[in-house]
Amino acid sequence: METNKSYVWSQGILLALVGFCASLSIGLVMPVNPNASEAQTKGATNIKDTTAKVETRQRIEKFKAAMLTSWQQEAKAKGFSYTLPTRFQGTIIKNAKLMKGEKVIALTFDDGPWHESTAEVLDILKKNNIKGTFFVVGQNLKNYPELGKRIVAEGHVIGNHTWHHWYHYFNPQAAAFEIDSTTDLITQLTGVKTTLFRPPGGILHNGLAAYAKSKNYTVIMWSADSIDYNRPAVPRLIKNVMKDSKPGGIVLMHDGGGNRTKTVQALPQIIDNFRKQGYRFVTIPELLEIEDQEIQLAAVKKKQ
Repeated sequence: METNKSYVWSQGILLALVGFCASLSIGLVMPVNPNASEAQTKGATNIKDTTAKVETRQRIEKFKAAMLTSWQQEAKAKGFSYTLPTRFQGTIIKNAKLMKGEKVIALTFDDGPWHESTAEVLDILKKNNIKGTFFVVGQNLKNYPELGKRIVAEGHVIGNHTWHHWYHYFNPQAAAFEIDSTTDLITQLTGVKTTLFRPPGGILHNGLAAYAKSKNYTVIMWSADSIDYNRPAVPRLIKNVMKDSKPGGIVLMHDGGGNRTKTVQALPQIIDNFRKQGYRFVTIPELLEIEDQEIQLAAVKKKQ
């Protein structure tokens, strides 16, 4: 019996060894990839990250769309969107012809938005409770969109001053790009559909004004030029504005396009001088509305 037990025990040990060796062999034959689990984890993480980024972009786009809608609604609610009287659509205006001689004046600013100077001009106007009219350059508005939004949000009127502010001749297609692109960006950013256009340099015969008139823009010129683009001394700049200003006048100044330190320095004194002379400040649409009302009133009296 002892012999049989030893035989059986020896067989058991032998079978155990064979089994162990077999499992060891399988382990050696099968490739071991210690990074497999890590790769699977990273793959799952990458999918999650990509999904999160897509969802974030979607949320941002929805937010931007909501903000644009909000700007447009606010613009309409506050009356920033306007329709000029029909008689002025497709015409060129240098000043309002006021029969009563009411002392109103429109301050206009070109070539912005511009870093520092546009904000400084807006601060001065806000402090004095004055609304102005800003003729913006499309590429500058693209660079400083928040300033464009601020112009409208603070109750000022925004107009079109082309995309590039170039002076050369434009065929109809090029003129369309210069004007339409700028108006589209103004609308996109502020919700305002402007119908005011001012040609760069006041040039009326290079294709831009003709295109604008064909699209029923009112082409706004000026009756008093500060000549601030030449950066005169502050007293000279003030004198340039005051000497040619009359009731119904339109004043040309610049908040962009270069160093406008002199304009910023002169503006408070210009405002003070006008007020001492009894002037009231209006935007271009308000100025033309006053003229239109006078014309209508005169027509009614004439019929009586």
